[in-house]
Amino acid sequence: MPREFNRTQRIADQMQRELARILQLEMKDPRLGMVTVSSVTVSGDIAFADVYVTFLGVDGQKAIDDAVDVLRQASGFLRSMLAKRMRMRFVPTLRFHYDETIERGSYISSLIDRAIAHDSKKQKNSTEEVFDEKT
Repeated sequence: MPREFNRTQRIADQMQRELARILQLEMKDPRLGMVTVSSVTVSGDIAFADVYVTFLGVDGQKAIDDAVDVLRQASGFLRSMLAKRMRMRFVPTLRFHYDETIERGSYISSLIDRAIAHDSKKQKNSTEEVFDEKT
């Protein structure tokens, strides 16, 4: 019976949990706000880990870029903290990225709501025209 998760996926899941704890408890930089680790993907050779994060309390693209830069500068510290918590010979190099999926989802949801409102308004107008013709 094949395993459900491969090694890189298990490493990514553990890294996500540990990074979330480290960022919550160890990082005290006010430029970060509240950081959420959305996902972690580890390369097949376990050399790199792409960490996708979102921020609560950070507004504007410049503030987001600054917060990601803070994480990139602290990647050595975060990697050393991960090495202490995870039982691995080699901890992957961390590459931080801002996760835009929440913003994209919100934007797409607003587009859908506008389209539905437009369609219902159009349907209401056509129904009123049919009703006016009958009277």
